[in-house]
Amino acid sequence: MDVSVLFKLAGLGLLTSMVNVILKKSDKDEIATVVSLAALVLALLVVLDMIAGLFDNVRSVFGLY
Repeated sequence: MDVSVLFKLAGLGLLTSMVNVILKKSDKDEIATVVSLAALVLALLVVLDMIAGLFDNVRSVFGLY
């Protein structure tokens, strides 16, 4: 596993938490929730890309297709 993926996810989490705190302090809770959901979707896309790579590796190891 590449370490840069962990740094991407950690950076996304830190940025999201900072924006979330700033928005909640300025009484914009709805926008903070939307930002959190958008960050969750981005993180899931990164993880989904890693899972797709895993399936490609398994397919090539076992000679499927």
